[in-house]
Amino acid sequence: MSAAESQGGTPYITIERETRPVNVLFGDVIVATTNEALVLKEGSRPPVVYVPRDHVATEFFIPTDHRTTCPHKGEARYWTISAAGRASENAAWAYDTPKAEAAAIAGHVAFYPDRLRIEVG
Repeated sequence: MSAAESQGGTPYITIERETRPVNVLFGDVIVATTNEALVLKEGSRPPVVYVPRDHVATEFFIPTDHRTTCPHKGEARYWTISAAGRASENAAWAYDTPKAEAAAIAGHVAFYPDRLRIEVG
């Protein structure tokens, strides 16, 4: 789908369509479900699943002021996930206007897998 080149000429970022269903759970609460997820691979980092924003239950999302910048993807904004009496600060993020090499993830949300359960398949 897209690739940012590393210095060696091999793709540093690749983005592919996940063909299996994806559910994201915070405890027992489903906060996202889709058949249209993307998987972003960045260098040697673990793959990250991105879910279309319109497949996310935004009633569980609280915007935060936290921002980070990636040289390959751009600026990310974050949300705290709150459900069933629990919360996880800055547990989800999105690149609203990603750089060209990551343009496919615009309109998608990612989640920290150590804070939420991401079920694929």
